[in-house]
Amino acid sequence: MTKSLRIAIAEDEPELLADLSEALTEFGHEVVAEVQSGSDLVGRCRETRPDLVITDIKMPDMDGLEAASIIRKECPIPFVVVSAYHDQEFIDRALKEHVLAYLIKPVNDQSLKASIDLAMQRFKEFQALQQQAADLEQALRDRKLIERAKGVLMQRAEMSEPDAFRRLQLLSSQKNTKMVEIARTIVEADEAFQN
Repeated sequence: MTKSLRIAIAEDEPELLADLSEALTEFGHEVVAEVQSGSDLVGRCRETRPDLVITDIKMPDMDGLEAASIIRKECPIPFVVVSAYHDQEFIDRALKEHVLAYLIKPVNDQSLKASIDLAMQRFKEFQALQQQAADLEQALRDRKLIERAKGVLMQRAEMSEPDAFRRLQLLSSQKNTKMVEIARTIVEADEAFQN
């Protein structure tokens, strides 16, 4: 069971909008926005920063997938689509916009609840993968900087590679500073002497 969420809903059929809102409230969620167009959805998401968006595709002025594209660029939020349309074109667009669940109308409460749980779990996994990728990129940048600093020490102090690495470790320990910060200082100092 997903914890209580703050949810924005976009649906151009007032009756279905009310039904979705009622069902979500019964599930224990807070509906922070009920809108009937894509442009209103974008505006309300900017204001309320919901945990999840449930949107129809075809709506006046801007469809739900266009709105998803704009919102996702500004703030990562999981999307569930509820639509009467299931043409391959819509499904392909939904995949492109990283929609995490696609329900065909009419939607029953069990399907909606399961889709919300699935979307939130997949979103957490996706965020964890993004963080892992960012951490790996940072580790690679740090490693390259340490290698450059070792090269500076090897050249300027005529040290072997293992000795240069041990020197970085020692300086890091003595100054109680991360090795990458010591490496950055050495590389910057070397660049200053070269200019």
